[in-house]
Amino acid sequence: MANGEFFSTGNHPVEMLLPMIHLDAAGFDIDIATLSGDPVKLEMWAFPNEDESVKAIYEKYKEKIRSPLNLHNVWGNGFTNDTPYLAVFIPGGHGVLNGIPFSETVGNVLRWAHENKRYFITLCHGPASMLAADVGKPEGSKFIYDGYQIDVFPDTLDDQANVEIGYIPGKMEWYVGERLRKLGITPLNRGIDGAVYRDRLVLSGDSPLASNNLGKLAAKTLLEEVA
Repeated sequence: MANGEFFSTGNHPVEMLLPMIHLDAAGFDIDIATLSGDPVKLEMWAFPNEDESVKAIYEKYKEKIRSPLNLHNVWGNGFTNDTPYLAVFIPGGHGVLNGIPFSETVGNVLRWAHENKRYFITLCHGPASMLAADVGKPEGSKFIYDGYQIDVFPDTLDDQANVEIGYIPGKMEWYVGERLRKLGITPLNRGIDGAVYRDRLVLSGDSPLASNNLGKLAAKTLLEEVA
């Protein structure tokens, strides 16, 4: 935080697991990776324990969540146009702001996806990861998402409401929408109501409220791609 305090966070379980329900039901295999290879840190306070579908997908992928792939190693195996991944999915939760937007490896994966016509799926604070596409890019090359429009968690909520209700313990060091705008990305939404948006191969959602809608859009889009 800007005031030097720490904030315990991670991936929002609804934002991660609800889209996974739709992708899994559509027949797609899902690999899970973290920058370190350490277990995925979920914001378990937000886990919907009353939702049997979410609990079921969590149990199905529990081992992958607890023992994920190391993204650096995955990238090191070599990515080409023949690499079988159809999409990259980065959910939100404030935890995505730590490391991922500044990772050259994440940037490499996103640039590979862009160059090889793979989809990028993200929501809430997840679009902060798009900043990584500006890290380690070839000298003189254009930022791949310049001119894109997305739905993303609004800066105004992090700057005001989330502080006022005590969700975060003070002002943030930086704000997602502000940084994205500087690189030519336009956030479309001002509030959060579950909106999703597709711009070319980027599928985005505004908040946890968009988790179900984004999952449906992603599954439909990928099924059409392989049809």
